[in-house]
Amino acid sequence: MAALYEGFTLCGLVPTQNASDSPIQGIELDGDSDHAVVTDSTRSVTLYKVSDQKPLGSWTVKQGQLLTCPAVCNFQTKEYVVVSDNKVIRVWKDEDLNIDKAFKATVSADVWRVHSAPGGEPVVLFQRGAVRLLDSLLSAPQQPIEDVLSEEEVIRWSTNIVAEKQHFVLFTTEQKGEHFLYVQRLNPNTLQKYRLEREDSGAPPLSFSASLRDKHINLLYLYPNGCVYQSVVAVRGPVELEGVQTLPRSLRLRLPVGEGKLGAASAVALDEAHVAVVGMPHPSARTGKDFLCIWNTNFQTLQAGKEMVGRIHGPVWCYLGKLFVPHGKALSVIPYECQKSSLASALGKLRHAGIAVSKSSVAVPSWNSLLHGDQPQGPAKIVDTRKSNGFIGDAQDLQLSVGQLACHLVARSQAETAFYTPGALAQLVQTQCLCHSVCPDLLLLALEHKDYFLCQLCLQLFPDIPEVVTCACLKTFIRSHQSIEMRLFNLCGGVLQTAYSDNFLLPHLKDLNAQQVILFLQYLQFVYLKFSQDVYTQTPGLRSPTMTQIIDWLCLLLDAHFTVLVMAPDAKGLLSNLESFVKSQVKLFSELGKIEGSLQELHKMKLSKDISQYSIEVIELF
Repeated sequence: MAALYEGFTLCGLVPTQNASDSPIQGIELDGDSDHAVVTDSTRSVTLYKVSDQKPLGSWTVKQGQLLTCPAVCNFQTKEYVVVSDNKVIRVWKDEDLNIDKAFKATVSADVWRVHSAPGGEPVVLFQRGAVRLLDSLLSAPQQPIEDVLSEEEVIRWSTNIVAEKQHFVLFTTEQKGEHFLYVQRLNPNTLQKYRLEREDSGAPPLSFSASLRDKHINLLYLYPNGCVYQSVVAVRGPVELEGVQTLPRSLRLRLPVGEGKLGAASAVALDEAHVAVVGMPHPSARTGKDFLCIWNTNFQTLQAGKEMVGRIHGPVWCYLGKLFVPHGKALSVIPYECQKSSLASALGKLRHAGIAVSKSSVAVPSWNSLLHGDQPQGPAKIVDTRKSNGFIGDAQDLQLSVGQLACHLVARSQAETAFYTPGALAQLVQTQCLCHSVCPDLLLLALEHKDYFLCQLCLQLFPDIPEVVTCACLKTFIRSHQSIEMRLFNLCGGVLQTAYSDNFLLPHLKDLNAQQVILFLQYLQFVYLKFSQDVYTQTPGLRSPTMTQIIDWLCLLLDAHFTVLVMAPDAKGLLSNLESFVKSQVKLFSELGKIEGSLQELHKMKLSKDISQYSIEVIELF
């Protein structure tokens, strides 16, 4: 199971003169998981704090100079390293305001990239394939640099990996339509060259990524026909093999690219079972749109998808649970989560409390019944996991079919006002093969038709509902209320359980008017009191919001409308009640805190071995 969460814009992008060039050269972390170093395509390096999208520092070379490789962080010295005009290596620190006044050295050959990784010294890869450690190069900048590559052979991609105290530099090259992988080991220095197998079409790979897993380097590469291959290089393999070896590959994923081919697409491995792909069409969406998708390579299933507005600019970077995607006029940061791969999770069949799902089958309404608006009386097609022979194919077909059916039904319902099939849509949602990003208009359509049962299903089963849609549901529910105790409680139970980011939810909560805010606060207070008095009655078929979720929503609502509530006469009694309630809770927790130490001592006490079947033991607390 995997999910893409609501993202945010880290910074804007300035379009390049050449539309095919990316406005960003590279993104690196500087040792702090919340700091990203972004190098643009021309003259600037900027350090951002990712969590609040604030620039912490920016350095620019002079007019007429050009940055020719991305800046990296030297994790040993806490310095930044970049190359300008192919041969000038610049080194500076956070406190340096002017990069031109910092250290710089001119080397004797053109540099392709500087690579750095925690646990290793930065290395310099030259355009002709030679590799040097940064310190040894800077000690003698004009040392001769040998040519490693053959004539007309050029580097297309490179990275570095530190494994078991061994530093590896990997780079791919192209020569007359052939593609090669070089693996350079440092200390001791050995170089191995592999030939990549050619596709029948002769098309070159669109992207490469490398990761370390189980003492093996895994190379992942994507072709325009949608084929994602993986090759494995052993960390503890032979020191050096004679000649050029053909690198074995295995097909990990075949993406549904339709009739055309992929353009500026990129793939990166997230873990052993999940791959993120950006710049591909969604199987269930209209053509002409690019998506960021997460695929399960074990079961060939689409796990999550998110439309990316604007043209995709080359690669996608992955750091610590976040994907950095340059597209259109923005660099977006999109958090993701991948759970351990299993057949049930790949099919979206993990159980949710209160929603019963068959362990061995998934019901899908027939196509004819959906097209003609017939209400299904029962499952029209059953995919039985115990009897299916080609199950991986069935799983992929099932997920794609459910997404296509849902999108078709929603599109027809929007085009024909008399056409709406609530039963069929609910049944498709209950297969748990859908998410909001697969069919983004489904929940809005349910709101339009005041289909609150379908809304509740979506709110409970979709993990990727944007905050703006969550607030749209909330506004609709509040407007349609009849009584706080019954109707509003039933409707808002799902809203409280949706995932959200405070920063993105607050602006939309501010759109509520004073009357709606007061009503929702009354509802939240009512639900909390029901819980605290332990007389809360579970609504059949629905999950219960937790106490923490209720308190979080109370705090968010007060933060968004505090000034309005203080000025509103109708809110005076409610705020007074909330204040009294908070004081009582603070007093309760204060009293509990006083006996916390004594309770902890009870856990440390050893039970007497002389205790018989019945005994009374007196423990004095001081």
